[in-house]
Amino acid sequence: MMNLTGVFPATTTKLNKAGEVDIAACQASYERLIDGGVSGLIVLPMLGENPCMTLAEKEAVLRAALEVSNGRVPVLTGLAEASSEDAVAAAKRYASWGAEGFMAFPSTAYKTDPRETVAWYRMLGKATDLPIMIYNNPIAYGVDVTPDLLAELADVDTIMAVKEETGDIRRVTDIYNTVGDRYKVFCGVDDLILESVALGATGWVSGMTNAWPKECVEIFNLCAAGKFDEARPLYRLMTPAFHLDTDVKLVQYIKIAEHLTSGAPEWVRAPRLALEGEERERVSAVILDTIAALKASRAAAA
Repeated sequence: MMNLTGVFPATTTKLNKAGEVDIAACQASYERLIDGGVSGLIVLPMLGENPCMTLAEKEAVLRAALEVSNGRVPVLTGLAEASSEDAVAAAKRYASWGAEGFMAFPSTAYKTDPRETVAWYRMLGKATDLPIMIYNNPIAYGVDVTPDLLAELADVDTIMAVKEETGDIRRVTDIYNTVGDRYKVFCGVDDLILESVALGATGWVSGMTNAWPKECVEIFNLCAAGKFDEARPLYRLMTPAFHLDTDVKLVQYIKIAEHLTSGAPEWVRAPRLALEGEERERVSAVILDTIAALKASRAAAA
């Protein structure tokens, strides 16, 4: 059974300036992440522009990640569909391409009520024997998989984890108080990782790990070992960049961070547009300041 703990970056999908998927750049990024110590990869999440990709592109990206991983870390894929029928078909399709698990969104076309939300995830859980992580982001999707709903889904064996992205740090404790350790709880917000692990989260679906894999893994591992005093300075240094993960333009912001830290392509697919003007300068300044602060910190520690 898959060990759903540790840092699982939600990976970006690299594009060239013409908007075509750049498989070589994707694979270079996956290798960099694995070299940096991540515990797994999540391809085609929201951060990976899932809804904007064709089926052929999705297959190419997933297979590219599996080729790089070659069994070293598990590879999950985002599962973001509008209808129940499409979601079941997508789960089977991804599995046939080699996916080892799913990070499953609620319906992308309809704001389900609690009864419908439970039915949606129960349906997905019965459609596959692969592990499922519930993607709980009520801020973006208007659907909240509350602790009580997680209790209703506790009998669905394939649902193994929840990406907790309400932005309310109290939710981690509420989940444990309601369902115990039935699910692996993943922090889904970069600027709450120290707090989340302190309350019992055992995983991190991270955006900025794409730009700083070694540093993010270091923060997580220190926190997981209870070494919060050692983790806190690095966490504080990186928090301004982590705040960029919570913006509606996190795709553009994180791709800029990858571009400035590793030279990865920054291009996005419409309707998203590349950053320009004051916004580009502001975001770049945050990233460049973080790069400089990390360099100074390493020099001081040498």
